[in-house]
Amino acid sequence: QVQLVESGGGLVQAGGSLRLSCAASGRTFSRYGEGWFRQAPGKEREFVAAMWWSGGNTYYADSVKGRFTISRDDAKNTIYLQLNSLKPEDTAVYYCATAISFNGRAYERSDAYDLWGQGTQVTVSS
Repeated sequence: QVQLVESGGGLVQAGGSLRLSCAASGRTFSRYGEGWFRQAPGKEREFVAAMWWSGGNTYYADSVKGRFTISRDDAKNTIYLQLNSLKPEDTAVYYCATAISFNGRAYERSDAYDLWGQGTQVTVSS
């Protein structure tokens, strides 16, 4: 009944842009933390971006800061990740997730999140 579904991934050239979407059913994003992670083949899952439900605080990994933007549309119950100035090293499966609360910098840890989507593939060619 409760699930997250990502979409918007695909193949783009270096320097291009994509917007990833994460639609929720059975749960309202309000009063939850939201995060995006990514995982490339043979590598561990990596924190990308997060925000608290109030929208007052956003957090980004150093590798994407200034290029990616996390946002939320409460009317559509959807989380977005805008990916600009894409690089080949951004190639990965991207996952969205929600958390009940963040303690300190827990938003950077995958075990802080209680609900995950199935992932969407982003491939950046050079």
